[in-house]
Amino acid sequence: MNLLIKLGGTLLDQLDSRLRLASEIGALATAGHRVVVVHGGGKQMTRLLEAQGIQSQFVDGLRVSSPEVIDALLQAVAGSVNKRLVAAFREQGVAAVGMSGVDGELVEAEQLRPELGAVGNPVSANPRILTTLLDQDFLPVVACVGSDSKGSIYNVNADQMACICASSIPVDQLLFCTDVEGVLGADKQRIPSLSVADCRQLIVDGVATGGMQAKLEAACRTVEAGVGVIRILPGFRPGVLAESLAGASVGTAIHL
Repeated sequence: MNLLIKLGGTLLDQLDSRLRLASEIGALATAGHRVVVVHGGGKQMTRLLEAQGIQSQFVDGLRVSSPEVIDALLQAVAGSVNKRLVAAFREQGVAAVGMSGVDGELVEAEQLRPELGAVGNPVSANPRILTTLLDQDFLPVVACVGSDSKGSIYNVNADQMACICASSIPVDQLLFCTDVEGVLGADKQRIPSLSVADCRQLIVDGVATGGMQAKLEAACRTVEAGVGVIRILPGFRPGVLAESLAGASVGTAIHL
């Protein structure tokens, strides 16, 4: 089975969490699944920017990306977060290869909106580098950075990065590992299953905002593009990936 697993940056901030996730994902690869990991690193970026005296601004859950923010993206997300995660996989005996969407022309992006600076809208993905690595039993670990043919670098929302990579391979399941139980309703209770129409209503009603809004919008487009199974999972819970693949009702499933 082809799997794409998106890891939120919060889950990767602590060594014990990185090692646990690397162990659980490595077990899936060992069992014969072809796995690609896409990760964020917003928390780490914010910490680096604050150390430089730069306050982050967000619009619709997206970080306004000045040249200083792009530098922090390359240092924190494509650099420290990516390589520490690859090292965690190595400690678990998994042959992982760290990269970003810039490498191998993986993700082509364009400026989303001028007022957001270098925030990128991923417009296409070339899966050749991913399939080449998977065919050689490597596990690709992709940081959420994109580029264009003119050499411009863009800060791409990690959920959108995961979705466009998932559509390009394509994958059988796209699993978002987050720091929440799943999608929560207005009553703050987990919603086990959502249609695309349900997701969009949550956004219209103001229930899903910020990062969850961006996640649901990306997931809806990916379901409509043909990825049949998308789940938003509590990545902090040990064993949740195996539970989900075994059919347990965990997190939130998104479907047509």
